Order: sequence, then structure tokens, then C-alpha cells
Amino acid sequence: MKYDPIDKRLFIKNRKNFMAQMKPNSIAVLNSNDIYPISADSTMPFEQHRDIFYLSGVDQEESILLLFPDAPKEKHREILFLKETNDHIAVWEGEKLTKEMAFETSGVKTVYWLQEFEKVFFEIMTQCETVYVNTNEHYRANVETETREDRFTKWWKAKYPAHTVAKSNPILQRLRSVKDPIELDLMQTACNITEKAFRRVLSFVKPGVWEYNIQAEIMHEFLNNRSKGFAYTPIIASGNNANVLHYVQNNQECKPGDLILMDFAAEYANYASDLSRTIPVSGSYTKRQKEVYNAVLRVKNEATKLLVPGAYWESYHEEVGKLMTSELLGLGLLDKADVQNENPDWPAYKKYFMHGTSHHIGLDTHDYGILTESIQANMVFTVEPGIYIPEEGFGIRLEDDVVVQEKGEPINLMENIPIEAEEIESLMNQK
Repeated sequence: MKYDPIDKRLFIKNRKNFMAQMKPNSIAVLNSNDIYPISADSTMPFEQHRDIFYLSGVDQEESILLLFPDAPKEKHREILFLKETNDHIAVWEGEKLTKEMAFETSGVKTVYWLQEFEKVFFEIMTQCETVYVNTNEHYRANVETETREDRFTKWWKAKYPAHTVAKSNPILQRLRSVKDPIELDLMQTACNITEKAFRRVLSFVKPGVWEYNIQAEIMHEFLNNRSKGFAYTPIIASGNNANVLHYVQNNQECKPGDLILMDFAAEYANYASDLSRTIPVSGSYTKRQKEVYNAVLRVKNEATKLLVPGAYWESYHEEVGKLMTSELLGLGLLDKADVQNENPDWPAYKKYFMHGTSHHIGLDTHDYGILTESIQANMVFTVEPGIYIPEEGFGIRLEDDVVVQEKGEPINLMENIPIEAEEIESLMNQK
């Protein structure tokens, strides 16, 4: 990995919090992700499963974390199983974690090589009653691939059918949604790298550049600042491409007078940031573009103030809908009849703002968080309203990442990234 070592106290605390919510005489097992094949001997770049990373800091394939807080043997209360490294692996693949390095990374004292897993697991299964399985229950999840976690669950259930099953996911959803100060620092680093890339883009964009040229400039800045790349597939959408919400082709020329809606951000140490900005290709917004831009910005600023402890997801979005409705009326995109006759299940404002305003962000861009439970301090959310007008040939989205505070307004992790229309114009027109 490119990132600086993370303080292992984070992972020690995360495991302590997780184990405090486990049932008596139970174990939890968490697996690394697979390395996924492409074809022939090609593979996708490895991405660690965020749950085992959250609880151990181990960022390596073929790793297993086992937690057994009531283990008769103290050394079996926390165990890491790792792929054994050797000279051949070191030459062909690079250095892997030794047992000593695993402890320095995670704080887990008991480390076995992976070939010892079945023997140790048998002993532990004779001592426990319940096994926590780590299913993916994120509200956006749609997984068709059988994961390493899935295969492990099938294996142990067939071999040990008398054990009770419990779910890790609800515990992890709650724990991961509230960030530790160390996590917030890592997310701030990701946002700072994103800021550098955005400022680079402002001095680069002019009529005649292509969307992929902009993407390349961004990636250059990310890699130079110890990010492994984009936290999610970037959107560089000029002109009417901005009205395709998940436009990712990024293959069109940027024309004079058009706007470019950019939704991109860096990851750092597996933590995501998430930014949207909309800038003018020619360096200046038209009067109409600026009217719509400032309307979106006002909604974003007012929506941010609504993210307070005790608020609920559904009611938050209802309030943002009212803010957006007011702005769309002011822009002449809606009239009073549109609002009076709207379908409550699809309000009138949805014609021009059809997506949600906020989502949790952290180790995943769309991070864990149970939406039926109230918002808490130190949760991190995006705030990303937009107005999309195909008939006028442009769309505008603005997005920052904010940390909910116990009292007062959220802290904006992207407060130093230019967002006011006049500042963007000024920076783009500097000689």
C-alpha cells in the first residue's frame, strides 16, 4: 500500500466495540476479498474487504480474522490467519505480512499461518455455540458473484451444522457509521488530495480539451499524493452528458459555453472522499447557468444544516425536497400548479432533481449506516443536490463531505475546495 501506517489503536478499539456486542460463547469470522480474475492469467487489482480492514487494518489477500471473546484460552480471543510468506513470494509478488508486522498493523497478538486454520478452527468450534457470519446487507447491495465469505459460510455450515448462526452486519453497520478521530483524519487526507486535483483541473480546462484529458489530470494528482486512485468510477460530463446521472464514458470534447459536471474523488488508506463540482468550459458561467448554480448551492448549504443528531433520514430528504421545490419555482422550472397536483410518491421537484441528497461515506463511498435509525454525531455524509435540465443542455451538481457534530452545524471536510461561482471563474481565468 502507498499510505502511511495507521495507528493500530483504531483497530484495537474497533474490535473491542464489536466484541462487546457479540452473544455469549460466540465467535465471528471475517475473510479477505478474493482477487478476481479477468481472463487468462489477468486479475483485477486487489481490494480488501472493508470489514476485515476495519477490525484489523490487514490489507492483504487470503487473510482471516477470528474473534472469540469468551475463549477458554486467552490467546484465542483474537486470531489472525495469514498467507505464509517466503522468499519466492517476496521475489515474485513483493513482501507480505510477517507475524511481527501483522501485530504492528493490527494489535492482534496471535497470528497463525493459513494452513493451520482448519486445525485451530476445529478446536474453537468445540468450544463455542454461535458463529457470526458476515453477510452484505447494505441497502444498495446487488451481488451476483460468490465471495470468499460466501464459500467459507457454506463450508463451515456443512462441517459444523449444530451451531447457531448470527449476523455480523447489523453490528458493523452501526459501528462503522460513526467515525473515530483517526478515521476522520484519514478522510480529511482523502479530501485534501481531491482538492489538489480539482485545483489542477481549474487551471487545465479550456475549450477543446476532452473529458478523458481531465480524468488523466486528476489521476496524475492522485497518484502523486499517495492515493491509489479514484474512490469510485469518475464522472466527467460536459454539456448534456451531465443529465445522465451515471455518465462514465468520459469520451467527449468540451465545447465553448458548456458546463462540465465532475463527480470524482480520491481514496486514501481505503477511505473514500466524494466531490461534485460543475465548472464552465470557457471560464465563465452564463447568467442562466449562474442562476441555476446558485440555486443548487443554496440548497446544499441549507441541507447541510439539517444534518444534526436525532434527525431521521426520510424526514431529512423530505425537508430538502421542500428547499428544492422553492428554488425550482424561483427558476421558473416549476409553477404552483405543478406542486399542487404533484404525486406524493414522486414530487414535482423530482423532474429536475431525481436522486437522493446524501449518503453515508467512509470505508465505502456509499458507506454503512442503518437508514431507519437516527443520525448521530461523527457520522459523515455527502450533501449533493443537483438540478438537471436536458432542454437547456446542462446539469449542475455540487457535493461536499460533512461530519455531523454533537452541537452546531456539520464540519465540512471540503471547506477549502472552491465552490462559489465567482471564485471558480477567478481561478480559471488566472494568467
